[in-house]
Amino acid sequence: MSVTATTSPAVGTLYVSPSPRSRGMPRVTMTLRSVVSVGSILTKLQQDCATPLPVIRHVADSMTADMRAGLAVDGGSNLKMILSYVDSLPSGNEKGLFYALDLGGTNFRALRVQLGGKEERVVATEFEQLSIPQELMFGTSEELFDFIASTLAGFAEKESKKFHLPHGRQREIGFTFSFPVKQTSIDSGILMKWTKGFAVSGTAGRDVVACLNEAMERQGLDMRVSALVNDTVGTLAGARYWDDDVMVAVILGTGTNACYVERTDCIPKLQGPQSSSGRTIINTEWGAFSDGIPLTVFDRDMDAASINPGEQIFEKTISGMYLGEIARRALVTMAGEGSLFGRAVPNKLSTPFALRTPDICAMQQDNSDDLQAVGSILHNVAGIESSLSARKIVLEVCDALVKRGGRLAGAGIVGILQKMEEDSRGTIFNKRTVVAMDGGLYEHYPQYRSYLQDAVTELLGSEISKNIVIEHSKDGSGIGAALLAATNSKYDHDF
Repeated sequence: MSVTATTSPAVGTLYVSPSPRSRGMPRVTMTLRSVVSVGSILTKLQQDCATPLPVIRHVADSMTADMRAGLAVDGGSNLKMILSYVDSLPSGNEKGLFYALDLGGTNFRALRVQLGGKEERVVATEFEQLSIPQELMFGTSEELFDFIASTLAGFAEKESKKFHLPHGRQREIGFTFSFPVKQTSIDSGILMKWTKGFAVSGTAGRDVVACLNEAMERQGLDMRVSALVNDTVGTLAGARYWDDDVMVAVILGTGTNACYVERTDCIPKLQGPQSSSGRTIINTEWGAFSDGIPLTVFDRDMDAASINPGEQIFEKTISGMYLGEIARRALVTMAGEGSLFGRAVPNKLSTPFALRTPDICAMQQDNSDDLQAVGSILHNVAGIESSLSARKIVLEVCDALVKRGGRLAGAGIVGILQKMEEDSRGTIFNKRTVVAMDGGLYEHYPQYRSYLQDAVTELLGSEISKNIVIEHSKDGSGIGAALLAATNSKYDHDF
């Protein structure tokens, strides 16, 4: 049998083209079909993920329109546009000892901060972080809040001499609760639904502060929640403490969300007395946005298998919980239909969420000629023995999904900025405006950050985009929650 080696442009590898005499021989036709199949799957994935300028412009404009509809009336759009009841942001004058609790997704954190006013600012901080046990994500409300309260009790016992609570005062907490909550006041709110993979029973429709208070009582813990905030709201408050130009905050981690400073006269659904400042923070809950998002068959399959089919589509395409899983599903198809990793699909690769976003991030940092780190990660995570050509395809899959995610996130940010600029001409685009970013996905994934910034620059143009500063605000939500606890303390302030 004579063979000709030919390069397949779709995948950049070699396949065997049979001579006329050998046509129909099963082995050759199987090899030919498998390589072409991988290439066609990859090409289709890249096409379905594509985010050229018209696509991201549509996403940005749709985000702006959905924000307006959500501000007009509750239920007016997929965006909840929740009132935060945060009408005054930290000024820098806050003093005293305050605690913060941060339930943001897979991790839970307790923090304390000693504030010293304008001169000393943040005098001291301490924090403790724990992973949420998997069983609590699917357990009962009482089990979850008992875990939070017992962790807080243990943390409070370790308060060092750097921290001082004035005599006769109760310790106050800013509670960062990063799930959709219908806020009813600065220190109360009703859980609308769980997201980020949580499915805790007995909490939806309840005041989450009441749930925490009951758990603290069971622990004999003498503390009170003086501010309930979303993690994005906490991030905005924490960043604004240091920089008066912060107007938007975005979380890009396990899940995603965004909030911004809104004029109260631009909120038709706001009833009753308006804030004296004329401003408030709006929690968009943008993870539920869905208009114009390019989806692949792997997104649709993952969504159908999720605990909330048809919901949180923006979150499922741009956040850390899902990027690795979409990549895994694509690789399973390539392995099964195209023999990407040999004749069989590795068993471990078939396990949902076996490939995580930190794994695909680490693979994308491999610049070696033989992509050894990619090979090691595939072997360790999924038991895969991979060729160099297979590793290159894996990286193409990762890049297609991460590029889409970063660019869509950038388009979402521009959608928020557009809305603010339309209502207050020149106050956003013609001066320095800061977008505070927090979350592990943004912090640790350089390619994602780059794609996000590229999309913002493309949409706004080089001149306007120079005024938009996208700044990492590490752990801002914890400090921000403590600051909002101080701002809303029940005790007199010497501010």
